[in-house]
Formats: sequence, C-alpha cells, structure tokens
Amino acid sequence: MTATELRFEIAEYQERLAKTQKAMEREGIDVLIVTDPANIGWLTGYDGTSFYVHQCAIVRLDGPLIWFGRKIDANGARRTTYLDEDCIRFYEDYYVQSDRYHPMTVLGEIITSKGWGSSTIGIEMDVPYFTHAAFAALEASLPNAKFKNTTRLVKWQRIVKSAREMEYMRGAGKIVTAMYERIERVLRPGIKQNDLTAEIYDAGIRGVEGFWGDYPATVPLIGAGANAAAPHLTWSDRPIMPDESIFFELAGVHKRYHVPLSRTFYLGKPTQQILDAEKAVLEGMEAGFEQLVPGKTCEDVALAYFDGLARHGLKKEGRTGYSIGMGYPPGWGESSASFRRGDHTELKPGMCFHFMTGLWYGDWGIEITESLMITKGKPEILANYPRKLITIE
Repeated sequence: MTATELRFEIAEYQERLAKTQKAMEREGIDVLIVTDPANIGWLTGYDGTSFYVHQCAIVRLDGPLIWFGRKIDANGARRTTYLDEDCIRFYEDYYVQSDRYHPMTVLGEIITSKGWGSSTIGIEMDVPYFTHAAFAALEASLPNAKFKNTTRLVKWQRIVKSAREMEYMRGAGKIVTAMYERIERVLRPGIKQNDLTAEIYDAGIRGVEGFWGDYPATVPLIGAGANAAAPHLTWSDRPIMPDESIFFELAGVHKRYHVPLSRTFYLGKPTQQILDAEKAVLEGMEAGFEQLVPGKTCEDVALAYFDGLARHGLKKEGRTGYSIGMGYPPGWGESSASFRRGDHTELKPGMCFHFMTGLWYGDWGIEITESLMITKGKPEILANYPRKLITIE
C-alpha cells in the first residue's frame, strides 16, 4: 500500500529529519520520542485523528524514522507518510484503554530490540497526549535508559516555514477571510449563535480559490455581550442581540496549516468605551508592526504594543502573540516563540505569528488580531479582512 498524497516532497521530510537530528546531537539525545501530533505530522506526513490513543515517531541520530501506533492506524501511516514498511510499527488492540496493558511497554520492547535500551532518550513530557501513565510504563520498560525533557525540540525546528508551507499558510489566510465575509453577510440581531456557527463551519470547510478547508484545531470561539469578557467560550443557541458587541476567534485551515484571525462586530451604534478600545488596539498594533522585521525580537513586538495601549490608559497581561503553522487539537499554536516580555527570539523571514492583541475586562472585551509572516521587509499579512471594529446597522 503506497501513500496516496504526500503534502511535501520526500526531500523536504528528509531535510526536517536532518534538522531534528542535529538538534538532538546538540542536546545529547540518542533517541527522540515525538508524541505531539503536529510534530509527528511535520516529521513523517502522518495525518489522522488517532491521537486519542498512544502514538509517536521515533527519531535516532542516524537512520530512518519509525512511526508507532495502534494496529488499525498502521494503514493510515502507510497512506499518509513516506516511510517504508519496516518503519511502521504497531501494538495490538487489547492494549487500548486497558488497565492491564499499556502501549508504551511495546514501545520499550522495540527500543530495547534495536539496542537503544541504555540510550539517552528525549521525551515530549509537556504535551496533551503523553500522560503520566505513559511515562511510567515506558520508564519501567527501559530501566537502563536516561530520560530528558525535549518538549520543544521539534517545535523550534518548525518555526521557519518552507516555500510549500508558506503556500499552505496563504491558502489558509484566504479561507479565514472568506469565513469573515460570510459572517458579515449573515450576522444580524436574532440569528442564533449555533446557526451562525454553522455558517462559519460551512465557509471554512468549503474553502476558497483552490484551497480546501481542513478542520480547525480549536472550534470557533465566540464572545457576545458580557461573554466578550472571556476569550475562550463557545456558542449556544442564544440569539445575537442588538446593541451589543460580539467577537470571533477563528482559523482558516488548509492541510493542517492554520491562520487564526479575530474580529469584533457591533450590532448598532458602538459605545464610546469600545470605540476608545478599538483606537488603542489599532495604534498599538501599528507600533508592533514596526518591530515585525528581521533582527528584532518577540519582546520588541510585545513592548511596542503594550506601550501603545498604555498611552490610552489600557494594559494587557501576559503574551500578545505566538508562532503558528501546522496544528492539531487542542490548539493551533506551535508552542515555541511568543510575543511577550523576556522572549528574545530573533525574528527571521519565514516565521509566522498570530498577533493576538485581544483585551478582556470585567464585562466586555475586544479582539482585533492579525496573522502574519516575517519577510525581508514589512510583514506579510496572511488574511485580507478590514482591521477595524465592524459595525452592523
């Protein structure tokens, strides 16, 4: 059984592997166990929603990758990865959600059989799909191994995008633009939030201009009325009310590459409070954009935005942006660089970020954001929707 469609040339996958192996060597890692679904996909091409059970990619300093997962998902690995048959390994179904057996013991047996049982093994210890029980079972099956936390090792290799990845990001930007154009057409007082969300999903999955829509790593987030004070709420059947604001946090997705975008709409005449906040956010964003050039740092962007807000008497806590690219649930961020104080990551062409400038207060909030790509000059904005408060009369 051969792969039906590789999303990148084999040479690009080999280049990614080589980058990862060099990073392993720098960190003193002999064997790397990769459990983050986006990292597995980036390294191997594997694409499936099988991450609710244990799976991983095994990387060594020399030689090919190994995909390891549930037996019924091995055909998925054969269909979506570039790996040879002897690099696809699996465990039987009786290991799934069992109190008696654990898949990580099979992984330990594979590692031992390869002669790697006494190696320094890197583990992504802080990712959602690698559990305490998984580590305990693996550690017990490899008593002579030394384990090291390598949660972000692969993530940092992903941060500068290839030409094909840039193409996918631009496609995702077109999709999220179409999603907001649909919202603007249908958003009126009285429409129920779930009906509005159905329109969002329809536009997002249908795609646009030759780019089909993939499923997002996070569902559409909606903050209507007083719920705009909270950034991560979802929809209900509550009708959209007149004379209130509503923000959306959505992502266009193409071949697992995400471009998030947030906009705030007001149904009626906006309050002075939200108009003042819009002005502060937009001026702060402009200050941030001046720092979004090669050689500047993530901290430079954050401080410029925070200073812009401060001139209007507003303050934002925490980070105000993060690296984006390939993503799987539960989140579309790459979990590497962030726009925040203390992050001295140097900006380089090909890096992509969600400039997440949202503000949330006691009973109101506003989100106007942009996703962008660092270039040799000014940043490339990945979506094409008005950067402002959108008024619906």
